[in-house]
Amino acid sequence: MDIGLSIPPLFYVTFMEDVLKVKGFRKAFGGLVALDDVNINVKKGRLTMLIGPNGSGKTTLINCVTGFYKPDKGRVWFDGKEITGWAPHKVYGEGLVRTFQIPQPFQNLTVLENMLTAYRGNPGESFIKALYRKAWINEEEKATEKAFEFLELLNLNHMWNRPATHLSGGQMKLVEAGRAIMSGAKMILMDEPAAGIYPKLAHEVFSQFTEMKNKLGVTFLIVEHRLELVLPYVDYVYAMSSGNIISEGMADNVLGDPTVIESYLGG
Repeated sequence: MDIGLSIPPLFYVTFMEDVLKVKGFRKAFGGLVALDDVNINVKKGRLTMLIGPNGSGKTTLINCVTGFYKPDKGRVWFDGKEITGWAPHKVYGEGLVRTFQIPQPFQNLTVLENMLTAYRGNPGESFIKALYRKAWINEEEKATEKAFEFLELLNLNHMWNRPATHLSGGQMKLVEAGRAIMSGAKMILMDEPAAGIYPKLAHEVFSQFTEMKNKLGVTFLIVEHRLELVLPYVDYVYAMSSGNIISEGMADNVLGDPTVIESYLGG
């Protein structure tokens, strides 16, 4: 079956452009400085990983970028537009979508239904248009077809009618990624997607993320501790410690950085 997932022509031109820019982020909680002049630039179409010991500021950075926290200082741009201080729903609406360490699918809905909840712009959700079937039936069919295409890409199409309660932890994380792309996500920020799943399944999950990156042009920024599982799929790495970016670059260079070894690997 040809699912028709083609990369837009402009993707080749914009592949190396910055899709997310963070400049001078500072965030303190009382006397605790969680972020101290943090700067990152995430390239479009890459899978970028953010590493660091517990308490280094990784999740705080993600929360500030996505609007769950407001930075005390600094600015953030997404896809060329400044989004500093925007509310989470507005950031989501721009196509910058985050997932959480514990997946949160709708447990009583099927896999397909979970995908469809994220689809935007269905006129059937309008109070008035819902009364007129012709006003929304074509869009409903389009949404369902797109959901099946993405489920096939994620290797979940055989589970489309199963309740979310029947999924493994790794499959739930794939469904969350699927809902993100159903919503029109340009970039997905993930907090420890390998947490709580077996290594073999984790490799399958990250293989699917790579498929999403390569076929759809989706950008990923992933916070992760299980480095041995994720590194084979990573394009670029940032390392944090004590609220600062202490190293960045290709994985081998960052992990070989003496500063990273001392602060993160305990060497």
